[in-house]
Amino acid sequence: MREAIATAIEHGSRPPMKRHRCFVRAPRFTQPLIGLVLLSTALTLRASAPQNREAAYLSEVHAAMMTMHIGMAVQPTGDVDSDFVAMMIPHHQGAIDMARAELRYGHNEKLARIAQEIIVTQLQEITAMRLSVGEPLASSIASPDQPDPRTVHVKSQQMIHTYQEP
Repeated sequence: MREAIATAIEHGSRPPMKRHRCFVRAPRFTQPLIGLVLLSTALTLRASAPQNREAAYLSEVHAAMMTMHIGMAVQPTGDVDSDFVAMMIPHHQGAIDMARAELRYGHNEKLARIAQEIIVTQLQEITAMRLSVGEPLASSIASPDQPDPRTVHVKSQQMIHTYQEP
């Protein structure tokens, strides 16, 4: 099954899905590999011509869904609450990744606002779920879509000095 998933990711197609109730957690070493695949895909797509925006969007969303489905396949622990959180966090992260793709490639302002709202609410829900089962929170980092506040402040101070009359 792992080989089928890897082949599907390489060729941009859907892997064969088994239909049964047994959940299997992807090994930890596959998560960095998936991240590397997504990063290389994003870099490749960003360099492509504007006429490939739709293909880039579809590829990014497909990668997000593949990552989400792999992450949601957890082995039951006997703790329903922990199992629920273990499956829902990748699901919410998938929604975040798809919303970011909409922000990157979409043109509709209403959908952009909805995508921004999805990102905020899903991050809040991930935090609430982790806290509910006693999991540690992920380290806090700036969103890759947001500028570094330290440089924004410096640039705004420079602009104030630039636009002040003598």
